[in-house]
Amino acid sequence: MTAGTAQKISNAILSCAAGFASFLFSLTALLYLTEFDQKIVAALAAGVFCLLISYVAAERPNSESARALAALSDRLLAVEDGDLVSPAPPAVKRNMPKLAAAVDSLFAEVRASIENAHALGMYDPVTSLPNRLHFRSEADKLISEAVDTVQSAMLFVDLDRFKMVNDSLGHARGDQLLIMVANRLRVVVNAEFAGTAGTRPLLARLAGDEFTIFFPQIDSVRDVERVARRIVLAISEPFELSSHSVDIGASIGVAISPDHGTSIEALMRAADIAMYRAKSVGGGQHCLFDAELASEHQDKIDTEKALTEAVQRDEFVLVFQPQMSLVTGEVAGAEALLRWNHPRDGLRLPATFIPVAERTGLIADIGEWVVDEVAATLGGWHRDGFDGRLAFNISPRQVERPDFFARLRQSFADSGVPLSLIELEFTESAAMEVSPAVLDEIAALRADGVRIAIDDFGTGYSNLARLRSMPLDRVKLDPSLIAEIESSEKARVIVQAVIQLIKGVGCEVVAEAVETVAQADILRAMGCDTVQGYVFAHPMFEHEFVEWTGQARDKDAKSVA
Repeated sequence: MTAGTAQKISNAILSCAAGFASFLFSLTALLYLTEFDQKIVAALAAGVFCLLISYVAAERPNSESARALAALSDRLLAVEDGDLVSPAPPAVKRNMPKLAAAVDSLFAEVRASIENAHALGMYDPVTSLPNRLHFRSEADKLISEAVDTVQSAMLFVDLDRFKMVNDSLGHARGDQLLIMVANRLRVVVNAEFAGTAGTRPLLARLAGDEFTIFFPQIDSVRDVERVARRIVLAISEPFELSSHSVDIGASIGVAISPDHGTSIEALMRAADIAMYRAKSVGGGQHCLFDAELASEHQDKIDTEKALTEAVQRDEFVLVFQPQMSLVTGEVAGAEALLRWNHPRDGLRLPATFIPVAERTGLIADIGEWVVDEVAATLGGWHRDGFDGRLAFNISPRQVERPDFFARLRQSFADSGVPLSLIELEFTESAAMEVSPAVLDEIAALRADGVRIAIDDFGTGYSNLARLRSMPLDRVKLDPSLIAEIESSEKARVIVQAVIQLIKGVGCEVVAEAVETVAQADILRAMGCDTVQGYVFAHPMFEHEFVEWTGQARDKDAKSVA
């Protein structure tokens, strides 16, 4: 090989090194994030240059330059074994120093690119904390090295009311808030670690407004709970954000190894479950995972699986509870109530499975079944001469479906049921939050005869302006409002005020769970229109309800005669 040929080769390598390294940076970042072997990327580079070197060496196989290039080829192929550090072979440095320098420069660029890609894939770009992938990798390593007698702790931190900040101030301000939260967490963690021996705790941002902290070694559960309380206090302090004082909070779940799991995956799951318990009871506090939470979580999993099968196996049934008019004393209608005929547990009440159905989205399928079943039932009653209204609940998940209202209309039309015989009940919170488009659909149904009711009024957040403008016929008082009206003057004052408010917006008042005659008499005196509850009738299966209403009509007929 001539000196000119070697010079051309070295110049070619030098000129493409920077561009090729940039390509490698992008590619290694992608491959790393998908957990691909980075060695393959460097091997691509080696293969490219080996082709060139093999071609040149083949021209003069016995020359010293050719032997040097063969040695260089072996060096380049060594990247397949992960060698990105060794320099060019001595023979190359003696005979072709510029080529050797070009090769060393290329590998330096490749190493730098891989390191940068590694850093990019391991840290959260907003807070500069380790991300989920980095955290899992390091925490797995620490827990695998831990001695059996050593306790570890996992804290799962979820911010309260963070979504409100994003919605009101924008995502850029939300990112600023996340940085401030990360800094406060660092202060608490560093304060706990200061002056102690051992491995530093791992603090990471998992995603969104979720952070986690892993303590590889703790002295006691009490110490960990103290840290959790300090974090709650630190996050509860106002944040100054672009002339805004922002108040958020933190809900924290705590899990201990080995009591709650011996793997990072198990500890994170346990801490996550505990965090949701802390959030469900109001937030701004911590909760320690325990056997009760584990049992509840397993029950939810079992319920979710069984619910999926229940929809397929048609295990749901409706029961019916009469509604009595306090004005006329007649049966004014009924409410259709859902029951799950569980193959092992028997009839299960909605409170034992509806929250799981709402969370998983199965409530939409269950709700469709209820609509079709109510339509079929009312169709039979209507043909037999019963013209009372039948009320049933509508889930927010149902109205989110674009075809819900069209399907509902079609179902009752197919069963020959006038829309004037049905009453749709929405929870208080759902009624306050539905979109204008859904309100228009509800108004159209009401114009065609459907009665619209708010259920469980008095337990959620009510926008009085929405209450006044919403297409609405009846409001049902939550049972908690009337539970103590016999014995508590304050309870009576509240119920009287609520009834007057409902009457003021032009709606009828319905009281649920009325259990005594005294409660019914007090409600009648206050102006309540309709009641339902055990004082008059328990929920009944269809054949029982038909028989009961038939007897009621016979009594009414005799009293008129």
